[in-house]
Amino acid sequence: MLTMYSTPWCGYCHRLKSQLDREGIGYEVVDIEQDPEAAEFVMRVNGGNQTVPTLRFADGSALTNPSITQVKQHLETLNA
Repeated sequence: MLTMYSTPWCGYCHRLKSQLDREGIGYEVVDIEQDPEAAEFVMRVNGGNQTVPTLRFADGSALTNPSITQVKQHLETLNA
């Protein structure tokens, strides 16, 4: 399962959500402003910054503010 760490006001997050929807890629959204553990994860993988969107993949790997192409490539790598 793909998890997107986001905030309600993040324009990049809204864009990536639309792109994932268009590609038929399933994901769960977690608002880091409402979930302190999620905010900690985001800071851990982003050098202490709460940078969104941050995606976490089923294997525990993460990408920060990726393009839809990067997401698809990473998913293909995981499914290979």
